[in-house]
Amino acid sequence: HVQLVESGGGSVESGGSLTLSCVASGYSGSGSCMGWFRQAPGKEREGIAASCSDGTSTYAGSVKGRFTISRDNGKNTLSLRMNSPKSEDTAIYYCAADYISDCAGANSPPPSPLFDNWGQGTQVTVS
Repeated sequence: HVQLVESGGGSVESGGSLTLSCVASGYSGSGSCMGWFRQAPGKEREGIAASCSDGTSTYAGSVKGRFTISRDNGKNTLSLRMNSPKSEDTAIYYCAADYISDCAGANSPPPSPLFDNWGQGTQVTVS
């Protein structure tokens, strides 16, 4: 049984920084694609960053240059460093993982329907 648990959400001031973490259990990070998604009220879930098993990463244009995704396969953890967040970054942030062959081929995070394993989400509010 795969379980993903996010932490680190909360309130942050615009221009500050925040780091989200995701711990995976019952799942091997090796060979997998892991990503961060977010969903704001009234909007669709958006893929914002993905980390591939070959070490490459991909970002949505809305966060590129401000957010950094990183992973530790040995510890089965995924992180998202949010620098200079803006009010429009306010959303529930989700961690997702699956064995996707084309993790970064489109130069953007894979769409959410390709992921079967999801965390419960953590709220990030930027003021």
